Amino acid sequence: MSRLDGKVAFLSGAARGIGAETARRMVKAGARVAIGDILDERGQQTVAELKAAGGEAMYVHLDVTSESDWTAAVQAVVSKFGGLDILVNNAGMFLGKGSEEATLADWHRLCGINLTGVFLGSKLALPALRERAKTSPQGSVIVNLASVAGLVGSQLDPLYSMTKGGVTLFTKSTALEYARKGYRVRVNSIHPGVIDTDMGQQTFVARAHNLGTNDVDAARATSLNSHPIGRLGMPGDIANGIVFLASDDAGFMTGSGLVMDGGLTAQ
Repeated sequence: MSRLDGKVAFLSGAARGIGAETARRMVKAGARVAIGDILDERGQQTVAELKAAGGEAMYVHLDVTSESDWTAAVQAVVSKFGGLDILVNNAGMFLGKGSEEATLADWHRLCGINLTGVFLGSKLALPALRERAKTSPQGSVIVNLASVAGLVGSQLDPLYSMTKGGVTLFTKSTALEYARKGYRVRVNSIHPGVIDTDMGQQTFVARAHNLGTNDVDAARATSLNSHPIGRLGMPGDIANGIVFLASDDAGFMTGSGLVMDGGLTAQ
């Protein structure tokens, strides 16, 4: 028996990167998986790959800042798969601007994806998660993608850090709220260090820009050296952590943050 047998998972922003890798590993672990994203072609390609590997998967268009998109997406998942056990609030963006350089429009966009998206996903998926939890030994699960920038300060992007700090405390607060209400929905966050993805590349570019140089390779080396483990993270590293949090193996965890950062915040 695989650790996610019989489970249905919905992942936002999972057309590529950490989300797509998590979807792959969830399918291997026995879950039926739905991906929501605004990158329709890429998302459909990822779902096609999951199906070709023998998995059950579907794609839905999802702008995480849209209440109507979330409502339609959750309804589509429940209609196709009969319920929802796991929500992964994975969609996020990195701004790469200081607090002086960022515009109000930048801030609203950042908040819309990193904060509003998590709020709407949690709120609108909750009824389906709560219903499924009634018959699940360890209940249902929400996993929120936070960041080490939600635990310690960020030189590069204080506004990104502000949003991820919000995700960190929203995770703890909703975990307590749902427990108080007897919903049997566990809520945990995961805190990656710098991961070698498209978003990770954006951080190297931002670091180089903020230092007044175009030397992205040097910026990458600086970031690498900040991880005592001696390498950057890979999408699979974080995906493994998400699968764990989504599984019954983490049945005694709620309101917790799983830090997977190669030792970055241990310094």
